[in-house]
Amino acid sequence: MPLHQLDEIITGRRSQPHQLIEVLHDIQGKYSYISREDMQLVSQTLGVPEIEVYRVASFYKAFRLKPTGKIVLTICMGTACHVRGSHLILDQAVGQLGVPPGEVTSDGLFSIEQVNCLGACALGPIVKENEIYHHHMTPGKLRRLIDTIRRREMEGK
Repeated sequence: MPLHQLDEIITGRRSQPHQLIEVLHDIQGKYSYISREDMQLVSQTLGVPEIEVYRVASFYKAFRLKPTGKIVLTICMGTACHVRGSHLILDQAVGQLGVPPGEVTSDGLFSIEQVNCLGACALGPIVKENEIYHHHMTPGKLRRLIDTIRRREMEGK
């Protein structure tokens, strides 16, 4: 990404290495992921070694280092969700969308993420559709959710 596109994020933070996590968070908020080029620019403007920027960006699960689909389905695989069948929900998502976790469907609409906990254990299994939480998920409910999202997106085009 050219520096001028990151100017609004970097402005007022140049040569401030303590702003690293906040800058990375802002980049991801704007572009949905942090590219290698973004990390190089952050390194140069904040004065942080590039390897340190990468280390931080790859350490925290909240940061994505490659593009995602327009709709990110995040499936909780934590203990409470797992014992309630989240592995079946993950299998449904992978089978229905035809991509493994971390990849994007060919139409760019969906990607799947699996996480260790979404913090709603009593409501599990949980699937998050971007920022919307769907509780007590089953493979059948997920199939219908994906179909509904596809219809909604097709109508919106």
